[in-house]
Amino acid sequence: MNSANGNDSKKFKGDVRSPGVPSRVVHVRKLPNDINEAEVIGLGLPFGKVTNLLMLKGKNQAFLEMTSEECAQTMVSYYSSVTPVIRNHPIYMQYSTHKELKTDNSPNQVRAQAALQAVNALHGGGMGGMAIPADVASMGGAGSQSPVLRVIVENLFYPVTLDVLHQIFSKFGTVLKIITFTKNNQFQALIQYADGLTAQHSKLSLDGQNIYNACCTLRISFSKLTSLNVKYNNDKSRDYTRPDLPTADSHASLDHQTMAAAFAAPGLISASPYGGHGFPQAFAIQQASGLSMPGMPGGLASLGVGHGGMAAAAAAASRLGLTGFAPSGGHHVLLVSNLNPECHFCVYGDVMRVKILFNKKENALIQMSDSTQAQLAMSHLNGQRLHGRAMRVTSSKHTTVQLPREGHEDQGLTKDYSNSPLHRFKKPGSKNYSNIFPPSATLHLSNIPPSVVEDDLRRLFGSSGATVKAFKFFQKDRKMALIQMGSVEEAIESLIEFHNHDLGENHHLRVSFSKSTI
Repeated sequence: MNSANGNDSKKFKGDVRSPGVPSRVVHVRKLPNDINEAEVIGLGLPFGKVTNLLMLKGKNQAFLEMTSEECAQTMVSYYSSVTPVIRNHPIYMQYSTHKELKTDNSPNQVRAQAALQAVNALHGGGMGGMAIPADVASMGGAGSQSPVLRVIVENLFYPVTLDVLHQIFSKFGTVLKIITFTKNNQFQALIQYADGLTAQHSKLSLDGQNIYNACCTLRISFSKLTSLNVKYNNDKSRDYTRPDLPTADSHASLDHQTMAAAFAAPGLISASPYGGHGFPQAFAIQQASGLSMPGMPGGLASLGVGHGGMAAAAAAASRLGLTGFAPSGGHHVLLVSNLNPECHFCVYGDVMRVKILFNKKENALIQMSDSTQAQLAMSHLNGQRLHGRAMRVTSSKHTTVQLPREGHEDQGLTKDYSNSPLHRFKKPGSKNYSNIFPPSATLHLSNIPPSVVEDDLRRLFGSSGATVKAFKFFQKDRKMALIQMGSVEEAIESLIEFHNHDLGENHHLRVSFSKSTI
């Protein structure tokens, strides 16, 4: 029996390109330079269990050993008609001349085995008491790795909660503590496992994965902290070993020393966010590591997230133009406190009706087009400051905002916007869904006519007394620009005032929050 041996993977020549004889070992070629083990394993997962992996990173190649020859045949047959693409790289594969893989204890191969172990554990629904192979247990440095992971969630189009993170990261072992916070307009978390090996498994499989289709990308590094000090159990922090902790409030639970140590961690490896379409079968790893495969049935298979993540998954469905996927019993109506009559909720969905409360003019009921948009507005706007006061946004017990009966005036306190031409999200799959970001000091401007120059826009946005710190037209399209205000609060106020502002030449300015800085 012919075996591929990983003893010196750099010298391993791979296969001569000719074989058409089926084998359960598949030779994968033309991989991107920054490919990781979980992504390669993900190529095989839809077709059956992956039993071994040999990475030849210097040659941009890999060998996958499937559980049976039939699985490998299905895989090669499918990919011969639909070329898989990872980060714009077409991937090619064929049967190997080798009938099995034998791997050694070199660092590259031990890493591959750890990834295989972790992916199969997740695919099988958890660690389930599986024995850890000796070569993984003796992995160089794994035992000395910190048990604390630092997690940054990029492309945060939809809400990610502490409970969602706990559900995902618990696939690899017992999560002891979680602290979540926002820094530099990025949602981040520190997650502590019982030991460094479990953290290593988790990082190998989850780094670069999407929680929901094409968004909420996990970027994971090891923290320099070895333990987290959690003071409160609430929606921002949790110590699962101390259920007796007080809830207090949801403000930052990290002391200054902890924060300083946490951010001394080395920089993250950056990779492009993955796209992703569905696979024939749903499985726990998000769309097999973001593999883009046209022609496969659509789906919203997520990282094992249950009902708690339904609203965000539904939002992803809306953004991708998928119908028939919505959280049941969701609320379309929000109760908003400390609100001036101006409304900027349209950034996160189509506002259908607004009712200012008669006895409390600073409170309002706002009806969004659907419960997903209501959830988005609530998650992004609750607690944001506007005109010096923090807004409070919660779900209302009302299911709709009633219009006043004919002949019964309510002093103009109820407005119906259901036929407004300004709705941003009327079209299913509207590209506006991919431009939803949390409030930030930088605003994205579009629909700028050719006659309007930088000074005009600086003057306009400064006319309300706000500070314009920076401005930049898009190089390739001068209909768009970025403008940076003095603070997030000033940006919110400017968006309210100048969205849909008439710039002349039949151009109305479009304003939204940006994830970029100038």
